[in-house]
Amino acid sequence: MKPRDAFKAVSAFPADGPQSPMLVLLLGHAPDAEALLHGALHDICQLQPVPHIEAAQRQASSAQPPAVLLLDSAAPDIAVPVSAAPMLCRQWLADEALREIPLIVLGAAATDDGALVLQLGAADFVARPFGAALLRARVLAQLRLKQARDLARGDNERLREELSRRTTQLTAIQDVTTLMMASMAETRGAETSNHIRRTQFYVKALAWRLSNHPRFSATLTSTTIELLFRSAALHDIGKAGIPDRILLKPGKLSPEEFEIMKTHTVLGRDAISNAQRALGVDVDYLDFAREIAYSHHEKWDGSGYPEGLAGDAIPISGRLMALADVYDALISRRVHKEAMPHEQAMAIIQQTRGRHFDPDVVDAFLAIEDHFKAIAIAYADSHDDLRKKVDYLGIAQV
Repeated sequence: MKPRDAFKAVSAFPADGPQSPMLVLLLGHAPDAEALLHGALHDICQLQPVPHIEAAQRQASSAQPPAVLLLDSAAPDIAVPVSAAPMLCRQWLADEALREIPLIVLGAAATDDGALVLQLGAADFVARPFGAALLRARVLAQLRLKQARDLARGDNERLREELSRRTTQLTAIQDVTTLMMASMAETRGAETSNHIRRTQFYVKALAWRLSNHPRFSATLTSTTIELLFRSAALHDIGKAGIPDRILLKPGKLSPEEFEIMKTHTVLGRDAISNAQRALGVDVDYLDFAREIAYSHHEKWDGSGYPEGLAGDAIPISGRLMALADVYDALISRRVHKEAMPHEQAMAIIQQTRGRHFDPDVVDAFLAIEDHFKAIAIAYADSHDDLRKKVDYLGIAQV
């Protein structure tokens, strides 16, 4: 709430008090002050005596909490000694919820209780003897402050809800756009659209498994894992720039053709970088998407591409994506090859531990192989998926 709006809100009180009576609890009330208290406050609040601090606390936790607590420390009927005002303040203010309710202490001017209770967190101290006008002004000030805080808290809660709603919408729009872009790239290749979803979940599963590993725990936070999951969909976006004669070639690529195919990593990185520059703002998941697109064909021993990075020089995102992508390629049926059994794919990955793949990533894969199998089943390609891909590409089915 802006300061001007807050001023308008508290100014909604009439000249002397709020439009609707707010509840004020009175703990302890001296007979000589009872008429003064009611006379000063009856038209600006609903004054309700309570016999002891526990009753006040119960009321404060009820469906109708008070706006202010008045503690008359000079009252003879209070359930504790007169000198215990500081103790009552501590008891009241020790509760985080009750701390939000202003506490005004009425006490003797001759004691040091005033300074002490204010230091402890009381909202105000009114020394005896006091007149009706002074008491009224002090209580009214706290009622106005309480209402302003409540209004501000309500506005803040509405703003948080609106921000959460818009953030959810923005994330959904980003995810839909990402999947559309990735799917458009996949339609030109031999993979089916479910390849995108499977590899996303493989990456997420590996990341969660490694999140407690000493080498990875600082990087693989829950936020990072979610960003990796979303950005993994764009790992092959660069294939959109590879000529059909190479991308769709049924046989083995020539050395020259393979060099062109390898450029899909650079094309993907550059496409995402150009999109980021056009946006003019930093988007975390696009940072990961660019990293994955560029590095997911690097190998642990340095024999990969495009840069021949080795070991920890390869981004963690690229190392996770490398295993997810290879595993899915091995177990998935393509228009020119049959699917490989999970056990055979697992054996190949295990054999290349420390050469193609980060050893710890392979160990994580082996530990959660059942999870990988479940993902593969959940997002399996149907016969119709493959037939549509064959028809779309105009390839004679083998």
